[in-house]
Amino acid sequence: MSRSQLASGVEVVAVPGRGLAVRTADGEFLSVRTGDADEGALLSRLSGSAADEPDAELDRILGAFESAGYMADGLRRAPWPVERRDIRLLGDTGLTEPLAELLRASGADPRPAAPDDLADSLAREEPAAVVWCLDGPVPEGLWEAADRLPERGIAWLRCHREGWQAYVEPLAAAAGDVTSAHVRARRLAATPAHRELAAYWNGPRASGTPVDLTAPASGLLAALLADDLARWATDAPDTGGLPARRRLRCVDLRTLTVTEHPVLPVPDVSPMPGKNG
Repeated sequence: MSRSQLASGVEVVAVPGRGLAVRTADGEFLSVRTGDADEGALLSRLSGSAADEPDAELDRILGAFESAGYMADGLRRAPWPVERRDIRLLGDTGLTEPLAELLRASGADPRPAAPDDLADSLAREEPAAVVWCLDGPVPEGLWEAADRLPERGIAWLRCHREGWQAYVEPLAAAAGDVTSAHVRARRLAATPAHRELAAYWNGPRASGTPVDLTAPASGLLAALLADDLARWATDAPDTGGLPARRRLRCVDLRTLTVTEHPVLPVPDVSPMPGKNG
């Protein structure tokens, strides 16, 4: 059986009257300048149906494909490092269980943890990452202690639901990364309904019929979280328009639509100077 040399999601198509074009994994079409190379031979080489016989022009084009990350070896994800396999999962099992399955399949070692036992557990041993998933809004102060995990070299990732919207916050892995407190401050600053949003987070509130997470919705959230963790663990490059550690994602649980929003850390505020006299 022949085996394509192209990376997953990358395709090359012959366009009548215009030569070859590559369709990238992001769905963008780019023209391919083949020069003196035979287009049929190039397609055969890329599809794996031709032997790798020496050809300077074909080798030049294949080298350009490899440099751009379009060849199979160029986008192959590295194995999960042993020192980053210990992942602690906290929160609602409807989110953490599908996430654990994906992480185990990728080579990580996820283990459940209880919020009340987190401090004692961290005192005995330090995991590589902590993930906290809530099927509801985040109460004031719940994640305050966990926001300091990146300062200890422990990656910190979280998600929560507000009605039909779920939020996947950026992974924080070092001091200066975006924490949950930063996200709350930025969201309050970005909306004219900041008083209402703060009240909604802190309660009390009356709610309608409970929002039940469907299997596709929980699977999507788990996949987003697992991909963020895998890219951090293997030092894989970012994809998309925003850096992963500066990106807040909102998932509409009715349509499974994902939107991305840039988010930056909030600088520490200097104390007001004291008055003289």
